Amino acid sequence: MLNIALPKGRLGEKVYEMFEKSGFDCPSINEKNRKLIFENPEKQVRFFWVKPSDVSIYVERGAADIGVAGKDILLEYAPDVYELLDLNLGKCHMAVAAKKEMNPDDVKTLRVATKFVNIASDYYTKLGRDIDNIKLNGSIELAPILGLSDVIVDIVETGTTLRENDLEVKTTILPISARLIANKASFRFLNKEIEELTQNMKGQVAQDD
Repeated sequence: MLNIALPKGRLGEKVYEMFEKSGFDCPSINEKNRKLIFENPEKQVRFFWVKPSDVSIYVERGAADIGVAGKDILLEYAPDVYELLDLNLGKCHMAVAAKKEMNPDDVKTLRVATKFVNIASDYYTKLGRDIDNIKLNGSIELAPILGLSDVIVDIVETGTTLRENDLEVKTTILPISARLIANKASFRFLNKEIEELTQNMKGQVAQDD
């Protein structure tokens, strides 16, 4: 049975539609209930909902054969998995943002508030900049407003939250989207099924383009 980890939320629902169109459907997943695991013995597939940031852990450790994770998670945590396909969903950007009047170039050691300390460190190391990384888990926008940081590094989708808090994007670091990933051992043992699924989903991505 192919075990598939889906990210909870709207993205997961869109992703499931792609699996369904690829012939890996599981009707019980559309029933209104609080179940987390759904099986279709006929199609030999099992889906389960997990927190988006946990998908790569389930896949890396073999609890799931494949799953869908954001490129931000893959870059931040560098899980030992295969990245098979950009699904062109959940598109946004990783960006540096700050108060409108703030110029990051005016600060010698930049204080950076972020959930993504590895991405931020890698970005500023490549620029040759000294930074003070401040790891936060939520409401990152508060940091520059309250003087905790000079800038933030965070995911930006529409920019509405930044604008409403008098912040603006200073630099776009990289594009983010959902990626189909596979456990390395599963990719060997279930290669035919996973390759078939990947090709079917690739066709859907091409049609959307």
